[in-house]
Amino acid sequence: MQTENSCIVIFGASGDLTHRKLIPALYNLFKIGRLGEHFSVLGVARSELNDETFRQKMREALIKNEDTTDETLDEFCRHLYYQAVNTADAADYAKLVPRLADLHHQYQTDGNTLYYMSTPPSLYGVIPECLAAHGLNTEENGWKRIIVEKPFGYDEKTAQVLDVQIHRFFEEHQIYRIDHYLGKETVQNLLVLRFSNGWFEPLWNRNFIDYVEITGAESIGVEERGGYYDGSGAMRDMFQNHLLQVLAMVAMEPPAIINADSMRDEVAKVMHCLRPLTQEDVEHNLVLGQYIAGDVNGERVKGYLEEKGVPADSRTETYMALRCEIENWRWAGVPFYVRTGKRLPARVTEIVIHFKTTPHPVFSQNAPENKLIIRIQPDEGISMRFGLKKPGAGFEAKEVSMDFRYADLAGAQVLTAYERLLLDAMKGDATLFARTDAVHAAWQFVQPILDYKANGGRIHEYEAGTWGPVAADKLIARQGKVWRKPSGLMKKKV
Repeated sequence: MQTENSCIVIFGASGDLTHRKLIPALYNLFKIGRLGEHFSVLGVARSELNDETFRQKMREALIKNEDTTDETLDEFCRHLYYQAVNTADAADYAKLVPRLADLHHQYQTDGNTLYYMSTPPSLYGVIPECLAAHGLNTEENGWKRIIVEKPFGYDEKTAQVLDVQIHRFFEEHQIYRIDHYLGKETVQNLLVLRFSNGWFEPLWNRNFIDYVEITGAESIGVEERGGYYDGSGAMRDMFQNHLLQVLAMVAMEPPAIINADSMRDEVAKVMHCLRPLTQEDVEHNLVLGQYIAGDVNGERVKGYLEEKGVPADSRTETYMALRCEIENWRWAGVPFYVRTGKRLPARVTEIVIHFKTTPHPVFSQNAPENKLIIRIQPDEGISMRFGLKKPGAGFEAKEVSMDFRYADLAGAQVLTAYERLLLDAMKGDATLFARTDAVHAAWQFVQPILDYKANGGRIHEYEAGTWGPVAADKLIARQGKVWRKPSGLMKKKV
């Protein structure tokens, strides 16, 4: 299914996200026939470029990072255009009015426009106001939608201010708050796995599930983003948006119907049911950490305080682990352990559903734990772990697994996260985009963590190349549990 004819306007078109993610995503959608012929891409930034120089830069990025053919590449690049605009000056947006009118006429796009704010967060409230000053936000002539990159606010208060700023000029149905984690195939498949299989749903509750573990680990450090990351930290960079959204999709109730409103209603309900963090919670159920020098995959790496752009006295966390609970009928009493960090031994994001052990006194002795492992990245797939009898006499059990990997699907066409989300935005499907009530509920939940940090809360050191601070192991060990150390789901068949 192709999208509606439209013009995609990328603010911040000279930046890293545009040439690394957005243009490659649009190119691949074009290559597989999902964009058709009636679309245009208008790059907007302060840099003084013209159409040809912009096309050449994007061509070079595509050749470097994508599987291209000369004919397809040439055809795609003919749809690319550029307009230099001072994005902080409302008057300068007047240049966009005739430019967009020409592109809509040339490509028969009926005024349909998708704005993508690939800019510093300081412009998230500015760009909508500047567009509105020239009538570029109204839907009298074609739909107008705006994609907002994370972070959506810096805390609960700034998120509310930003929300008011954008809603002055765009209605909620026009606003698409993007979280690329939700565009990953395995995250979406989580819902299909739960709700289309009759044997999962009866087990998906406090009666059968012991605890849930969600890990978002990175082996890299802050690289060249030290200045940005130091103002963000693991909590804002990963937990408040990506991992809380994943948690909500694990825990949500079945939607009444499959549409954006119904799906996002259930996500918001989970956010509102998160048990508020008390002072005792942040002191005993939260671990913040910062990596020091160590070895990652055999390479000696420096500590966070030695990274470029990081102040020598920084207290920014590069790791966090939290035990939290959801106060509703389905999940009452089931702990959710969520952790994320940089400079860990592997890059991996996964969900582990730990089921309760059998109550039978004979078979419960040393029986393997039943686990459902949902790997979001890399090596996307699903693994079920359960016990079978060891060969020989007696009834001793051993753990075995049944595994599925997306890479083993012959001829499967799996869209990347940005491909999926751009396609959905152009189709007007907001299912995988965060809604304002869920965003505010998430900020409200994490605000006690921000307050704890601001008031001098403890930051534990952990050596690069390890799975985080010792305190995080003690956190989960208090209930007789251990963190899973992720490895490959299964070996690729040869």
